[in-house]
Amino acid sequence: MNRKVITLCYRKIIDAQSPGRWEKLVFEDSYTEFLIQSQLFNPEKKHARFSELLQNVPGTKKLHFLVSAAVVNYVKQLNNRIPDVTNSLGKSFLNFQHYFFEIINSDIKDRSAHSVAINFYSPPLLWHDSVDGYLLLSEKKDTNLLEMQTDMLQLRPFLSIYTLQTEQYD
Repeated sequence: MNRKVITLCYRKIIDAQSPGRWEKLVFEDSYTEFLIQSQLFNPEKKHARFSELLQNVPGTKKLHFLVSAAVVNYVKQLNNRIPDVTNSLGKSFLNFQHYFFEIINSDIKDRSAHSVAINFYSPPLLWHDSVDGYLLLSEKKDTNLLEMQTDMLQLRPFLSIYTLQTEQYD
């Protein structure tokens, strides 16, 4: 028999309008770090926008990694739980194995132009079925249990199936 194993990706975008306290802290600290780190590539402040730096200054893709240091402790506060994603009962249930931080936009002269994304990637999950727009999921375990705990998850903006694998089992 075949079973489908998926990983999910949730893209959390944080900008000046983000409402939550956690998001505001990530916004402020990532912007401050961007201002500091961008000086390495832009000491004369010739380029105000991140996009200009990417187009005109070699090596500026490193800014994603350099600025990510400012958010590591905030991500740790999540205790490996993907934020904002809940099951059909309204419970947070989805863990992440790793994440990727990226700068979407920024400007050394305009704080309101700063926006970042944190992409959270789930561990492998068993996708049993789809029911009325919801995915029926369970943790992928190495056992062939006859009964397992499941969660119903509705796909929504910025949440998608990242990988799909078909496995054979008895």
